[in-house]
Amino acid sequence: MSATLLELDRVRVRYGSFLAVDDVTFALRGGDLLGMIGPNGAGKTTTLRAAAGLQPITTGSVKIMGEPIHPDRADSRAPLGFTPDTPAVYETLTVAQYLQFIGDCYSMDRPLIKERIDFWLDQLWLRDKRDAPVKSLSRGMRQRLAVARTLMPDPFVVLLDEPAAGLDPGGRLQFRQLLASLRDQGKAIIVSSHILADLAEYCTHILIMERGRVLRFGTVADISGESDASDTTQYAVTLAARLGDVENRLKSFAKVRAVRVDGEKLTLELPRDKAAAAEALKGLIMAGLPVVEFRPIQVDLEQAYLRSGIAQVD
Repeated sequence: MSATLLELDRVRVRYGSFLAVDDVTFALRGGDLLGMIGPNGAGKTTTLRAAAGLQPITTGSVKIMGEPIHPDRADSRAPLGFTPDTPAVYETLTVAQYLQFIGDCYSMDRPLIKERIDFWLDQLWLRDKRDAPVKSLSRGMRQRLAVARTLMPDPFVVLLDEPAAGLDPGGRLQFRQLLASLRDQGKAIIVSSHILADLAEYCTHILIMERGRVLRFGTVADISGESDASDTTQYAVTLAARLGDVENRLKSFAKVRAVRVDGEKLTLELPRDKAAAAEALKGLIMAGLPVVEFRPIQVDLEQAYLRSGIAQVD
Protein backbone atom coordinates (compact mmCIF):
# COMPACT_ATOMS: atom_id res chain seq x y z
CA MET A 1 0.00 0.00 0.00
CA SER A 2 1.31 3.48 -0.89
CA ALA A 3 2.45 5.81 1.86
CA THR A 4 0.38 8.82 2.93
CA LEU A 5 1.72 11.85 1.04
CA LEU A 6 -0.70 14.57 2.18
CA GLU A 7 -2.71 14.78 5.38
CA LEU A 8 -5.03 17.51 6.64
CA ASP A 9 -6.21 17.07 10.23
CA ARG A 10 -9.06 19.27 11.54
CA VAL A 11 -7.85 22.28 9.60
CA ARG A 12 -9.57 25.57 10.36
CA VAL A 13 -8.95 28.94 8.71
CA ARG A 14 -10.46 32.15 10.04
CA TYR A 15 -10.50 35.62 8.51
CA GLY A 16 -11.43 37.68 11.54
CA SER A 17 -14.83 36.43 12.64
CA PHE A 18 -15.44 34.56 9.37
CA LEU A 19 -14.73 30.82 9.46
CA ALA A 20 -13.65 30.02 5.88
CA VAL A 21 -12.53 26.42 6.48
CA ASP A 22 -14.10 24.40 9.28
CA ASP A 23 -12.47 21.17 10.55
CA VAL A 24 -11.41 19.77 7.16
CA THR A 25 -9.82 16.35 7.52
CA PHE A 26 -8.64 13.93 4.82
CA ALA A 27 -5.52 12.07 3.72
CA LEU A 28 -4.18 11.07 0.30
CA ARG A 29 -1.77 8.30 -0.62
CA GLY A 30 0.39 7.97 -3.69
CA GLY A 31 -1.85 7.32 -6.69
CA ASP A 32 -4.86 9.11 -5.17
CA LEU A 33 -6.43 11.82 -7.34
CA LEU A 34 -8.99 13.86 -5.42
CA GLY A 35 -11.61 15.96 -7.16
CA MET A 36 -12.72 18.85 -4.94
CA ILE A 37 -16.16 20.23 -5.80
CA GLY A 38 -18.59 22.71 -4.31
CA PRO A 39 -20.25 26.08 -5.00
CA ASN A 40 -18.29 29.31 -5.24
CA GLY A 41 -17.28 30.42 -1.75
CA ALA A 42 -17.33 26.88 -0.34
CA GLY A 43 -13.72 27.14 0.87
CA LYS A 44 -12.03 25.05 -1.83
CA THR A 45 -9.35 27.58 -2.77
CA THR A 46 -8.62 28.43 0.87
CA THR A 47 -8.26 24.72 1.64
CA LEU A 48 -5.85 24.27 -1.27
CA ARG A 49 -3.81 27.28 -0.19
CA ALA A 50 -3.68 25.93 3.37
CA ALA A 51 -2.57 22.54 2.06
CA ALA A 52 0.13 24.28 0.00
CA GLY A 53 1.43 26.18 3.04
CA LEU A 54 0.49 29.52 1.51
CA GLN A 55 -2.41 30.22 3.87
CA PRO A 56 -1.75 30.24 7.64
CA ILE A 57 -4.18 27.94 9.43
CA THR A 58 -5.95 28.87 12.66
CA THR A 59 -6.01 25.37 14.14
CA GLY A 60 -5.24 21.86 12.94
CA SER A 61 -2.29 20.59 10.95
CA VAL A 62 -1.08 19.88 7.43
CA LYS A 63 1.59 17.24 6.78
CA ILE A 64 3.42 16.40 3.57
CA MET A 65 5.08 12.99 3.57
CA GLY A 66 4.62 12.87 7.33
CA GLU A 67 6.29 16.22 8.04
CA PRO A 68 4.39 19.34 9.19
CA ILE A 69 4.22 22.14 6.66
CA HIS A 70 5.23 25.66 7.72
CA PRO A 71 4.12 28.74 5.72
CA ASP A 72 7.35 30.54 6.65
CA ARG A 73 9.66 27.67 5.62
CA ALA A 74 9.98 27.08 1.89
CA ASP A 75 11.91 23.83 2.41
CA SER A 76 8.86 22.24 4.08
CA ARG A 77 6.92 22.80 0.85
CA ALA A 78 9.59 21.39 -1.49
CA PRO A 79 7.76 18.11 -2.30
CA LEU A 80 4.62 20.04 -3.30
CA GLY A 81 3.49 21.95 -6.39
CA PHE A 82 0.51 24.34 -6.53
CA THR A 83 -1.22 26.01 -9.48
CA PRO A 84 -3.70 28.77 -8.49
CA ASP A 85 -6.83 29.48 -10.51
CA THR A 86 -5.36 32.79 -11.75
CA PRO A 87 -1.63 32.06 -12.00
CA ALA A 88 0.84 34.92 -12.00
CA VAL A 89 3.45 34.79 -14.78
CA TYR A 90 6.20 37.09 -16.00
CA GLU A 91 4.73 38.46 -19.21
CA THR A 92 7.91 39.99 -20.65
CA LEU A 93 9.72 36.61 -20.73
CA THR A 94 9.30 33.99 -23.39
CA VAL A 95 7.75 30.67 -22.44
CA ALA A 96 11.14 28.93 -22.36
CA GLN A 97 12.75 31.79 -20.42
CA TYR A 98 10.00 31.64 -17.82
CA LEU A 99 10.46 27.90 -17.25
CA GLN A 100 14.25 28.40 -17.21
CA PHE A 101 13.74 30.95 -14.43
CA ILE A 102 11.59 28.48 -12.49
CA GLY A 103 14.25 25.79 -12.82
CA ASP A 104 16.90 28.21 -11.54
CA CYS A 105 14.69 29.06 -8.55
CA TYR A 106 14.70 25.37 -7.62
CA SER A 107 18.50 25.17 -8.10
CA MET A 108 18.11 22.54 -10.79
CA ASP A 109 21.10 21.67 -13.00
CA ARG A 110 21.04 23.33 -16.42
CA PRO A 111 20.92 20.03 -18.40
CA LEU A 112 17.98 18.86 -16.27
CA ILE A 113 16.20 22.20 -16.73
CA LYS A 114 16.52 21.93 -20.51
CA GLU A 115 15.31 18.32 -20.46
CA ARG A 116 12.25 19.16 -18.38
CA ILE A 117 11.42 22.29 -20.39
CA ASP A 118 11.42 20.19 -23.57
CA PHE A 119 9.37 17.47 -21.88
CA TRP A 120 6.67 19.67 -20.35
CA LEU A 121 6.30 21.93 -23.38
CA ASP A 122 5.60 18.75 -25.33
CA GLN A 123 3.28 17.25 -22.70
CA LEU A 124 1.30 20.47 -22.32
CA TRP A 125 1.06 21.27 -26.04
CA LEU A 126 3.18 24.41 -25.92
CA ARG A 127 6.10 23.30 -28.07
CA ASP A 128 5.21 25.78 -30.84
CA LYS A 129 5.06 28.59 -28.25
CA ARG A 130 8.54 28.01 -26.87
CA ASP A 131 9.90 31.39 -28.01
CA ALA A 132 6.62 33.29 -27.77
CA PRO A 133 6.29 36.06 -25.15
CA VAL A 134 4.11 34.96 -22.25
CA LYS A 135 1.97 38.07 -22.75
CA SER A 136 0.92 36.75 -26.18
CA LEU A 137 -0.59 33.56 -24.80
CA SER A 138 -4.32 32.92 -24.53
CA ARG A 139 -5.88 32.18 -21.16
CA GLY A 140 -5.86 28.44 -21.83
CA MET A 141 -2.20 28.52 -22.86
CA ARG A 142 -1.29 30.48 -19.73
CA GLN A 143 -3.08 27.88 -17.67
CA ARG A 144 -1.07 25.11 -19.32
CA LEU A 145 2.15 27.08 -18.78
CA ALA A 146 1.29 27.44 -15.09
CA VAL A 147 0.85 23.67 -14.82
CA ALA A 148 4.22 23.16 -16.57
CA ARG A 149 5.76 25.53 -14.03
CA THR A 150 4.23 23.48 -11.19
CA LEU A 151 5.53 20.19 -12.56
CA MET A 152 9.07 21.37 -13.40
CA PRO A 153 10.57 20.26 -10.02
CA ASP A 154 8.69 16.90 -10.15
CA PRO A 155 6.70 17.31 -6.90
CA PHE A 156 5.21 14.33 -5.04
CA VAL A 157 2.03 16.28 -4.21
CA VAL A 158 0.27 18.36 -6.89
CA LEU A 159 -2.53 20.84 -6.11
CA LEU A 160 -4.44 22.36 -9.03
CA ASP A 161 -7.13 25.02 -8.61
CA GLU A 162 -9.45 25.09 -11.67
CA PRO A 163 -6.70 23.87 -14.04
CA ALA A 164 -9.11 23.28 -16.95
CA ALA A 165 -10.37 26.87 -16.97
CA GLY A 166 -9.98 28.33 -20.44
CA LEU A 167 -9.16 25.00 -22.12
CA ASP A 168 -11.03 24.05 -25.28
CA PRO A 169 -12.61 20.54 -25.54
CA GLY A 170 -9.48 19.10 -27.16
CA GLY A 171 -7.30 20.63 -24.46
CA ARG A 172 -9.54 19.22 -21.74
CA LEU A 173 -9.22 15.73 -23.22
CA GLN A 174 -5.42 15.99 -23.34
CA PHE A 175 -5.37 17.40 -19.82
CA ARG A 176 -7.42 14.47 -18.50
CA GLN A 177 -4.86 12.13 -20.02
CA LEU A 178 -2.02 14.07 -18.37
CA LEU A 179 -3.67 13.90 -14.94
CA ALA A 180 -4.27 10.17 -15.32
CA SER A 181 -0.57 9.76 -16.17
CA LEU A 182 0.51 11.73 -13.07
CA ARG A 183 -1.87 9.65 -10.96
CA ASP A 184 -0.39 6.43 -12.34
CA GLN A 185 3.11 7.68 -11.47
CA GLY A 186 2.11 7.53 -7.79
CA LYS A 187 1.68 11.24 -7.10
CA ALA A 188 -1.04 12.53 -4.77
CA ILE A 189 -3.14 15.08 -6.67
CA ILE A 190 -6.00 17.42 -5.83
CA VAL A 191 -7.99 19.08 -8.60
CA SER A 192 -10.61 21.72 -7.80
CA SER A 193 -13.10 21.96 -10.67
CA HIS A 194 -16.71 22.65 -11.60
CA ILE A 195 -16.50 20.30 -14.62
CA LEU A 196 -17.96 17.24 -12.90
CA ALA A 197 -18.07 15.04 -15.99
CA ASP A 198 -14.30 15.35 -16.38
CA LEU A 199 -13.64 14.54 -12.71
CA ALA A 200 -15.56 11.28 -12.95
CA GLU A 201 -13.17 10.09 -15.67
CA TYR A 202 -9.84 10.43 -13.88
CA CYS A 203 -10.41 10.90 -10.13
CA THR A 204 -10.09 8.14 -7.54
CA HIS A 205 -11.76 10.19 -4.78
CA ILE A 206 -14.23 13.07 -4.48
CA LEU A 207 -14.64 15.70 -1.75
CA ILE A 208 -17.76 17.87 -1.67
CA MET A 209 -17.52 21.16 0.27
CA GLU A 210 -20.06 23.76 1.31
CA ARG A 211 -19.58 26.74 3.66
CA GLY A 212 -16.10 25.60 4.65
CA ARG A 213 -17.13 22.10 5.70
CA VAL A 214 -16.75 18.69 4.09
CA LEU A 215 -20.17 17.32 3.19
CA ARG A 216 -18.89 14.08 1.69
CA PHE A 217 -15.53 12.43 1.08
CA GLY A 218 -14.88 9.04 -0.46
CA THR A 219 -14.07 7.11 -3.60
CA VAL A 220 -15.82 8.04 -6.84
CA ALA A 221 -17.89 4.86 -6.54
CA ASP A 222 -18.90 5.71 -2.96
CA ILE A 223 -19.93 9.27 -3.83
CA SER A 224 -21.75 8.41 -7.05
CA GLY A 225 -23.71 5.65 -5.32
CA GLU A 226 -22.27 2.74 -7.30
CA SER A 227 -21.08 1.01 -4.13
CA ASP A 228 -23.77 1.99 -1.64
CA ALA A 229 -25.13 -0.34 1.01
CA SER A 230 -28.05 -1.52 -1.12
CA ASP A 231 -27.91 -5.11 -2.35
CA THR A 232 -29.81 -4.24 -5.54
CA THR A 233 -29.11 -2.49 -8.83
CA GLN A 234 -31.58 -0.77 -11.11
CA TYR A 235 -31.55 -1.52 -14.82
CA ALA A 236 -32.98 0.55 -17.66
CA VAL A 237 -34.69 -1.48 -20.36
CA THR A 238 -35.93 -0.09 -23.68
CA LEU A 239 -38.35 -2.03 -25.87
CA ALA A 240 -38.81 -1.64 -29.61
CA ALA A 241 -42.53 -1.08 -29.08
CA ARG A 242 -44.94 -0.38 -26.24
CA LEU A 243 -46.71 -3.48 -24.92
CA GLY A 244 -49.73 -3.33 -22.66
CA ASP A 245 -49.14 -6.55 -20.71
CA VAL A 246 -45.46 -6.04 -19.79
CA GLU A 247 -46.06 -6.10 -16.03
CA ASN A 248 -48.00 -9.37 -16.26
CA ARG A 249 -45.19 -10.96 -18.27
CA LEU A 250 -42.65 -9.92 -15.63
CA LYS A 251 -44.58 -11.29 -12.64
CA SER A 252 -43.00 -14.70 -13.11
CA PHE A 253 -39.45 -13.29 -12.86
CA ALA A 254 -38.31 -14.42 -9.41
CA LYS A 255 -35.21 -12.21 -9.47
CA VAL A 256 -37.06 -8.96 -10.21
CA ARG A 257 -37.63 -7.00 -6.97
CA ALA A 258 -39.59 -4.12 -8.54
CA VAL A 259 -40.79 -2.94 -11.95
CA ARG A 260 -41.65 0.51 -13.26
CA VAL A 261 -43.19 0.82 -16.74
CA ASP A 262 -43.27 4.05 -18.77
CA GLY A 263 -44.39 3.22 -22.29
CA GLU A 264 -41.59 1.33 -24.02
CA LYS A 265 -39.15 2.05 -21.16
CA LEU A 266 -38.87 -0.18 -18.10
CA THR A 267 -36.93 0.13 -14.87
CA LEU A 268 -36.11 -3.16 -13.13
CA GLU A 269 -34.63 -3.62 -9.67
CA LEU A 270 -32.44 -6.72 -9.52
CA PRO A 271 -30.01 -8.30 -7.04
CA ARG A 272 -26.53 -6.74 -7.30
CA ASP A 273 -24.76 -9.47 -9.29
CA LYS A 274 -24.10 -10.14 -12.96
CA ALA A 275 -25.76 -13.56 -12.90
CA ALA A 276 -29.09 -12.00 -11.90
CA ALA A 277 -28.77 -9.43 -14.72
CA ALA A 278 -27.99 -12.16 -17.27
CA GLU A 279 -30.94 -14.24 -16.08
CA ALA A 280 -33.28 -11.24 -16.25
CA LEU A 281 -32.21 -10.32 -19.78
CA LYS A 282 -32.67 -13.92 -20.91
CA GLY A 283 -36.10 -13.98 -19.29
CA LEU A 284 -37.16 -10.76 -21.04
CA ILE A 285 -36.26 -12.22 -24.41
CA MET A 286 -37.87 -15.61 -23.66
CA ALA A 287 -41.04 -13.74 -22.66
CA GLY A 288 -41.20 -12.31 -26.18
CA LEU A 289 -40.32 -8.72 -25.24
CA PRO A 290 -38.52 -6.84 -28.05
CA VAL A 291 -35.49 -5.61 -26.02
CA VAL A 292 -33.25 -3.06 -27.76
CA GLU A 293 -31.39 -1.80 -24.66
CA PHE A 294 -30.52 -3.28 -21.26
CA ARG A 295 -28.10 -1.39 -19.00
CA PRO A 296 -27.44 -0.66 -15.31
CA ILE A 297 -28.42 2.79 -14.09
CA GLN A 298 -25.44 4.53 -12.53
CA VAL A 299 -25.80 7.74 -10.55
CA ASP A 300 -23.32 10.29 -11.91
CA LEU A 301 -21.35 12.87 -9.93
CA GLU A 302 -23.67 15.73 -10.81
CA GLN A 303 -26.64 13.84 -9.39
CA ALA A 304 -24.61 12.90 -6.31
CA TYR A 305 -23.62 16.56 -5.93
CA LEU A 306 -27.24 17.68 -6.03
CA ARG A 307 -28.26 14.92 -3.61
CA SER A 308 -25.72 16.22 -1.10
CA GLY A 309 -28.05 19.18 -0.43
CA ILE A 310 -26.34 21.82 -2.58
CA ALA A 311 -28.94 23.59 -4.68
CA GLN A 312 -26.95 24.12 -7.86
CA VAL A 313 -23.78 23.33 -9.78
CA ASP A 314 -21.87 26.59 -10.33
